[in-house]
Amino acid sequence: MGDVLRRERLAQERTLKDVAEAARISMPYLSELERGRKEASSEVLAAAARALGLGLGDLLARVHGELARQTRARALTSTVRPAPARTAAGRTTTATSSYDGLCLAA
Repeated sequence: MGDVLRRERLAQERTLKDVAEAARISMPYLSELERGRKEASSEVLAAAARALGLGLGDLLARVHGELARQTRARALTSTVRPAPARTAAGRTTTATSSYDGLCLAA
């Protein structure tokens, strides 16, 4: 979320101060959001999006697109490494997992 906010702000050649004032949030808080160090409420995200000329849905769609791109890139470059395990008979086998650790909470 923060990367998308920052990228949009920079694309508009706007400062943190300008966007924070327009969104009526503090400049340090917006900076923390952009760096992924704070989680914002939907109201704060909507205010930040409006300050950038976007609707909340537009912002979320851009975040979705970014996550989809990252997931595709990860799928193309990652390989599943089998983890060694022992059967009840003492034989060594391998187990595989396709979990990549990516999670989005709204």
